[in-house]
Amino acid sequence: MSSCFLDEETFCQCCHLLLQHSHSLCDGWSWEQVKGSEEGYLRKTALGTGRTRCNLDQQGNSSDQHQERTFSLSFHDDDDDDEDDGAVCCIQEESSSSSVVQYEYHILYSCSYQTPVLYFRASTLEGRSLCLEEVWDSVHPNYRQRLQHRPWDTITQQEHPLLGQSFFVLHPCRTEEFMMPVLKAALEEHRQVNYIVTWLSVVGPVVGLDVPLSYCTQVPEPPHTPSSSPQPPAQLSTAPSPALHSPQPSSPQPSAPQPPALGTKPG
Repeated sequence: MSSCFLDEETFCQCCHLLLQHSHSLCDGWSWEQVKGSEEGYLRKTALGTGRTRCNLDQQGNSSDQHQERTFSLSFHDDDDDDEDDGAVCCIQEESSSSSVVQYEYHILYSCSYQTPVLYFRASTLEGRSLCLEEVWDSVHPNYRQRLQHRPWDTITQQEHPLLGQSFFVLHPCRTEEFMMPVLKAALEEHRQVNYIVTWLSVVGPVVGLDVPLSYCTQVPEPPHTPSSSPQPPAQLSTAPSPALHSPQPSSPQPSAPQPPALGTKPG
């Protein structure tokens, strides 16, 4: 695959191959069909760690204890009036803690950018959705340092194009920038590359989604076979090469089953 862009048919084929491997690993990826539509998306849920801004009262302190702690810090710094703001900042910093977070990841196709797009949402185990600042704070420091000059252009919050719900999204505007050298190197070395797997191994860890190494070594590049418009996938089965789930039955084909048609609004 020499182009840094991805057509919709190849996107569907890559998704099909990824799902086959995920099924063999019990890795949790599934195909979700939108009701009343031929469109769908890849979906996975996983537990991870995140930085959440917990209220001190929720950590077992009463309101009176909270006030006493604030007063004590202010009193301690009473000799230096200029340090009062610093005391308050310390309290705010202590109220941010690492905790278990549930992530839900969706992979969609962007017709406007001709690339895959990663949508996700995150919540605490109690069901509270993380805000954008908490999500950004949860990004590993190694990635955050590289992206800090454009944090809100990298991770934004917008409406899911298929569900109409609020999701976070890794904006696809820079996908071409980092995929071009990867695909070029693979072409020069005559290596097979599955675009979705390669792309996901780069963007996934930014938001806590790890991709097992076997995806990169065992998921092949889709065959370059011309066809008509992409068709809904067949249902997953216990056969050695499971296909994707679809509400519509499909006729058996001698080659790999056709992947789904996935179109989205501009991302």
